[in-house]
Amino acid sequence: MTDAFDDQTLAVRARQIDEWLGSARTAHRRIEAVEHPEGDPLRWVVRMRGEEKEFTTVWMWLGQRTLRYETYVMPAPEAEAAAVHEAVLRRNDALVGAHFSIGAEDAIYLRGALPVGSLSAAELDRILGTLYALVERHFRALVRLGFPRLADR
Repeated sequence: MTDAFDDQTLAVRARQIDEWLGSARTAHRRIEAVEHPEGDPLRWVVRMRGEEKEFTTVWMWLGQRTLRYETYVMPAPEAEAAAVHEAVLRRNDALVGAHFSIGAEDAIYLRGALPVGSLSAAELDRILGTLYALVERHFRALVRLGFPRLADR
């Protein structure tokens, strides 16, 4: 089990994350916004402009042991739900740092977690890059499979 960090240490880590995300926003043109939802200093929303999917929004939560992160990939499939679920499960086999999951209302998400002690600017960059790349790589194929009526648009 990873170590639990106290409130003071988490506050220091949160400030570091703010700085790292601020630097990332400056360095990466695809990052459009970095915010704290509802003013919570231990949560972040990072909005990135995509090509295959117009926007990829990553939510992050800092807890005593882990930084959890996720992005919404697509709504519950209208058709071929079993095939979509099989496709994401098969893709999970090759993924590192994130995994597809079925969330609220059967929507498809990418999720992951990192021990607080492993946090660094490089790890945050890897998290954002991984989620962005996976959405860009798989979004269109998953939408075609789960929403065939939209395939011709």
